[in-house]
Amino acid sequence: MASQFDDTDFVDRDFQQSKEVPAGSRGEPAKQSPQQSNPPPAREDLEAKVGDTQMRLAELRRQQEELERQRVALEEVRRRRKEFHDGKTEMQKHLTRGTSLLEEAASVAQRDAAQMNKTLVNFRQALEKVSSFSEESWTAENMEVELTRALAAIENARMEWNAARLKWSFLNGKKSSTQPKAMAAESPESTLASLANLPFVQLCRLGFALTWPLTVVVGLTVLLALLLLKS
Repeated sequence: MASQFDDTDFVDRDFQQSKEVPAGSRGEPAKQSPQQSNPPPAREDLEAKVGDTQMRLAELRRQQEELERQRVALEEVRRRRKEFHDGKTEMQKHLTRGTSLLEEAASVAQRDAAQMNKTLVNFRQALEKVSSFSEESWTAENMEVELTRALAAIENARMEWNAARLKWSFLNGKKSSTQPKAMAAESPESTLASLANLPFVQLCRLGFALTWPLTVVVGLTVLLALLLLKS
């Protein structure tokens, strides 16, 4: 008669024992958790990293300061160059205009000086001629002739004086901040305008003064002819 069935006969005891034995006991490395694979850095490592970071920050600050100094220097150069260009343009404009005005003023002053010198010579000649007449030296015979000559010289001097007053305003007692300018030399229209402003009586005297020398010459010629006829 067959023996009774025992279910333990079909159990693989070696497989069960392999399941019960820990993995490390079979020579296989045990698996570690994620927290155990990345341990926290040590204190010395943290201090080293902090020191390195501070050194890098100090270097960056130094570079920033150097760049800031370069920026300030470039801004100063740019400002000075702009000041140079603006000043150059401004002074070229002013000096060019000033040179032109001074050259024109110098030319006018030279012309005025020449005319003033000519007027001065005429004044001195007229003064000498008028001062040369003296009644004490006249006689009954030549008194009329000398009187005619003296009056002619006086009228010529008056004509010279009136003409100079039209040229030089300071002769009329007018003060001017600039040098006197010759009106007749600058424009005939200004001279005509000045003549138009004169009173009618003065215009008549001026016209008489202009024609007086011819009248005197004619009168002296007639007088001399009469004296020759009487003699």
